[in-house]
Amino acid sequence: MDRLVNTVRPYAWGSTTAIPALLGIAPTGEPQAEMWMGAHPGAPSGTGRGPLNEVIDADPVRELGAPTVEKFGPRLPFLLKLLAAGSPLSLQVHPDLAQARAGFAAEEAAGIPIDAPQRNYKDPHHKPELICALTPFHGMCGFRPPTEAADALAALGVDSLKPYVDLLHAHPEEAALREVLTALLSADREELAPTVTEAATAAARLGGAHAPYAVLAHHFPNDPGVLAAMLLNHVRLQPGEALYLGAGVPHAYIDGLGIEIMANSDNVLRCGLTPKHIDVPELLAVTRFEPGEPAVLRPEASPSGEELYEIPIDEFRLSRFVRAEGAAPTDVTARTPQILLAVAGRPRAGGETLAPGESVFVPAGEEVALSGPGTVFRATVAA
Repeated sequence: MDRLVNTVRPYAWGSTTAIPALLGIAPTGEPQAEMWMGAHPGAPSGTGRGPLNEVIDADPVRELGAPTVEKFGPRLPFLLKLLAAGSPLSLQVHPDLAQARAGFAAEEAAGIPIDAPQRNYKDPHHKPELICALTPFHGMCGFRPPTEAADALAALGVDSLKPYVDLLHAHPEEAALREVLTALLSADREELAPTVTEAATAAARLGGAHAPYAVLAHHFPNDPGVLAAMLLNHVRLQPGEALYLGAGVPHAYIDGLGIEIMANSDNVLRCGLTPKHIDVPELLAVTRFEPGEPAVLRPEASPSGEELYEIPIDEFRLSRFVRAEGAAPTDVTARTPQILLAVAGRPRAGGETLAPGESVFVPAGEEVALSGPGTVFRATVAA
């Protein structure tokens, strides 16, 4: 078992206080957006044996277990993060596995440098995600019924939005959503800017359900993504609640501290709230225009006390243990690799006492038990 030394990424949207508060350290005044736990080559966790990616590369079967290597190759198939949003992240979608493989191969064949700003696919992997709230957490997730989006736009009283409102009343619903998103992202940005400004002013005046869009406009003035976000569901998660984000589901996080776990990929297609490249045709090919209420997940408890977030993919599993004072130790030995992260109390993983924000990597098959009071999240691979 390896105690991890993890990198905090200072992205501009990060909170300056949330991660330091969890870690019990003084803020630096700089944004601290994500703390990465895993073997991603961009910021691998440190161990007493060296960077975790190098440890795994030296003996994948020993560290990951034969079943994981056979299914996902000689790499840790997930990345665990603490994510602290102090301002909105970009509106984005992720490809499915077939799209990622095809898109990566096509861009490689075209000779597009991997770090080129117009590059869409950094690897041939998909990127499903799960976000679990540690504090009240706000975001956008999935398309709402187009008639609801039409009502929200109409309530702003902006004449230049009427064509979009009319389109949203068309059928079938998926075609209506596709047509409006296409129109918003294909419009001349300068010509659309007065509409975005007028809509943002009206949203701020109306408040209530429109307030989140005024927040987006404050951070991204004149960005068409503000209007695109009004096609989506606004979601509020309470601590312990989670959202699973599969391929093609548009989403954006607004604020809050959470634990995010994802397949180990960098493939992101942006559709607004960003100065970065937006490939509209590829985005539309990847996006799933299926309206519906987001499924807020709550963990299912087992007799062992493990509370599991049920999801439909195998690259990762997230669960938690909320341990009371005096509780018997819990054996969490697994045939798959795992990362154990403490978020409250001072629980012990084997012989390691973990303060909030501290974590360990447990190789496949290594015996380990949790003891002591506190809350521990467990990231692993489906057995």
